[in-house]
Amino acid sequence: MAVMTTNTVHSYLKLLPTVKNAPQQSVWMTYDQETDVMYINFKKPGVATDSELTDDDVIIRYEGEEVIGFTVLHASQR
Repeated sequence: MAVMTTNTVHSYLKLLPTVKNAPQQSVWMTYDQETDVMYINFKKPGVATDSELTDDDVIIRYEGEEVIGFTVLHASQR
């Protein structure tokens, strides 16, 4: 089992303002190492009815007019 260092904990704590300001005040994140993709979801379950790819390889997912998440391509390069 991996041991979390104080520095690791502090890096996660930096996410708190982002989570607090998220549309649903909840964030679920999953990283797929094989595809190098990070999935960030604000709503579970969420069914995207539309999406758009930004110039920096981020897919913004919508359910109606509501942003329900992001898919970050090439995540390790960020």
